[in-house]
Amino acid sequence: MAVSISDTDVDDDADFDETHEINVTPFIDVILVLLIIFMVAAPLSTVDLPVDLPTSTATPQKKPDKPTYVSIKPDLAVAIGETQVKRVDLVRSLDAMPDASKDRFIFLRADRAVPYGELMYVLELLRAGGYSKIKLVALEGVPDAATQGGAPAGSAARP
Repeated sequence: MAVSISDTDVDDDADFDETHEINVTPFIDVILVLLIIFMVAAPLSTVDLPVDLPTSTATPQKKPDKPTYVSIKPDLAVAIGETQVKRVDLVRSLDAMPDASKDRFIFLRADRAVPYGELMYVLELLRAGGYSKIKLVALEGVPDAATQGGAPAGSAARP
């Protein structure tokens, strides 16, 4: 059995042709590393006080880079961020913060078990201290079957 090699069967230039494809393996590696970084960093950027927030169907608004959270826990303790403060020291503690400005927004988080009067008392403390830009924080939710008729849950329809 004989084998012959001729010039017409072998094309030496075909082995060295340029390929116009992008190697995406390093790109995928970088994306996976960034994904891991964001997955680790995201839980660290939230407030860790256990507050059972009510839900709201209002459209969410953009929050500032460093929001100031005032939380009312179920045991009626008040906290700024994650630091618990006395109610009488609430305004003084807010004034002592590094970005102390009466024009900044205060995000008020209250557990759904907190009585309405307690929430209003903290709002009055903030207003008396000169903080008039207060936003209430709630969880994003979808309207349920009881609120589809236009009336809030628990309210009676008027004739």
